[in-house]
Amino acid sequence: MHPSIHAASTPDKTAFIMGDEVVTYAELDARSNQCANLLRSRGHGVGSALAILMPNDPRYFEICWAAQRAGLYYTPISTHLTAEEIAYIASDCGAEILIASHALREVSDELCARLPSLRTRFMVGGATTGFESYEDALGEQPKSPIPDEREGQDMLYSSGTTGHPKGIRLPLPDRAVGESDYVALGLMEGFWSIKPEDVYLSPAPLYHAAPLRCSMAMLRIGATVVAMERFDAEEALALIERQRVSVSQWVPTMFVRMLKLPDEIRHRYDLSSHRLAVHAAAPCPIAVKRKMIDWWGPILFEYYSATEAVGSTEIDSEDWLAHPGSVGKANIGTPHIVDEQGQELPPGEIGTVYFDGGHRFAYHNDPEKTAESYDERGWATVGDMGYLDEDGYLYLTDRKANMIISGGVNIYPQETENVLITHPKVADVAVFGVPSEAFGEEVKAVVELLDPAEAGAPLERELIRFCREHLSKLKCPRSVDFEARLPRAENGKLYKRRLKERYWEGHATRIL
Repeated sequence: MHPSIHAASTPDKTAFIMGDEVVTYAELDARSNQCANLLRSRGHGVGSALAILMPNDPRYFEICWAAQRAGLYYTPISTHLTAEEIAYIASDCGAEILIASHALREVSDELCARLPSLRTRFMVGGATTGFESYEDALGEQPKSPIPDEREGQDMLYSSGTTGHPKGIRLPLPDRAVGESDYVALGLMEGFWSIKPEDVYLSPAPLYHAAPLRCSMAMLRIGATVVAMERFDAEEALALIERQRVSVSQWVPTMFVRMLKLPDEIRHRYDLSSHRLAVHAAAPCPIAVKRKMIDWWGPILFEYYSATEAVGSTEIDSEDWLAHPGSVGKANIGTPHIVDEQGQELPPGEIGTVYFDGGHRFAYHNDPEKTAESYDERGWATVGDMGYLDEDGYLYLTDRKANMIISGGVNIYPQETENVLITHPKVADVAVFGVPSEAFGEEVKAVVELLDPAEAGAPLERELIRFCREHLSKLKCPRSVDFEARLPRAENGKLYKRRLKERYWEGHATRIL
């Protein structure tokens, strides 16, 4: 399955919509062929590495498909990183090619000095010194396929919430285009029952794993992708109505933003075409998910996985209502809960989540970190904590690195965050441990408000009281600080390290 097949059979069908641009399968095929020819013309053969530094842009898919059909590795990079962080990823993945957006020209110019090994540099939407205009270079290329087509491979990096991002470099598939067992394809066709008639809404940046891989899989199937240039709560609802979206994918912070829209706006749009709303990437508070099911109906489908693909679980709305808070049962691998001594724990006890029987992986250029992710049985973990119930349903409590140890007691901040986010004045929240002379650590909350003008001591006291109405005093923050915006990636993951560093400066740190 491949867009070129759909370009031959249904050339005028819409492949994707982004902003005001509507691109057919015939156009996507021609443009990706031109880009593949361009890369070959610059001497980049099978196995070369391409880095992409762009916000969501109509050019994004053609670039990825060019790499995918030219046998290249391609690494999308977050547009919110610093030049130093971007240079680390581009260097680590061995990028010979950088395609950047003119909107990011300042950081792109700095990359030229940091990455002299880049052989080819293109800029989309304009050009600066050191970069060729992508559009001008593309226009010179033929729209026919390159003669040596073969499947390429994405090379994605973890979000870097606990240190340097880590890359996963899989072997290139030894297959011609269209013969791939693409990782997301089975999920799309099997668990989600995707058909070519579906319209898929992707509201998140394409440099994240799930939006990119799922959108690419949709284009293999022949569905239509509606990709938002940036997430806006009301516009997402409007797109479901306007484009008759049938399938969508979200992160819990997007649910929170939509739920806190005024009722008149939330109920303004016709969502009757919407049959499946998938969410993943971050835990969803129970109260938030209940409200979404009440609003949209039992169409929510959750899965738990990671870029490393060591294992996966899934759960639909019906099962979730019977097991609230669970991320479901395994569909790839077998989960195990393991204590600090490596012993498997019984149902109900919290430990590190491991999987066996899933995909093997290795972190690129980091054999030590790879070894730390496996135990002597060959079970693998990405560092999440959780427990299994008697029926084999998995529940996540937090990342191991986020656990607070206060007076010898383990506190999982996710539980506290799940309570505070339900307060009507809270837009986002981060809970973590800060230094305490008496207890080693104490619980701190940092809150983003819907109305920043309400920040202050009275609301701090109100939030602490609110939390204590639902949780034991030990789990509740002793203090609350307010931020205009929390450092959260668009895939829902919170960069707690950036917040914690402020409070642990000069102390024996626990900021990993």
